[in-house]
Amino acid sequence: QVKLVESGGGLVQPGGSLRLSCVASGGAVYAMAWFRRQAPGQEREFVAAMSWSGDYSNIADSVRGRFTISRVNANNTMFLQMNNLKIGDTAEYYCAAEAGGRIWAAPTRSADYGYWGQGTQVTVSS
Repeated sequence: QVKLVESGGGLVQPGGSLRLSCVASGGAVYAMAWFRRQAPGQEREFVAAMSWSGDYSNIADSVRGRFTISRVNANNTMFLQMNNLKIGDTAEYYCAAEAGGRIWAAPTRSADYGYWGQGTQVTVSS
């Protein structure tokens, strides 16, 4: 059973930076992604995704130019570098992964991912 563990969240001032990490264990994963939920009861919002190959990525318009997704397959780890954070980026951030074997896919729909982490809280506040 695949397990995903996020880390790196915290409290940061507007304009600051954070780097989130997600480590996968227990099985092979392919596409990996970050989603966020900004308030309880809201749907998870797509943030960024990267294919297993690393050749393909998708990123939400709301964070493009500020957030960068990357991964190191040898360590089964994915990162989200978040720069110039805004108050509107405050959310619980979730790591997601799929094990379907698609090497070049970087899906943006939450329904495409079968495995989820517990989340890490990012709070942007002055």
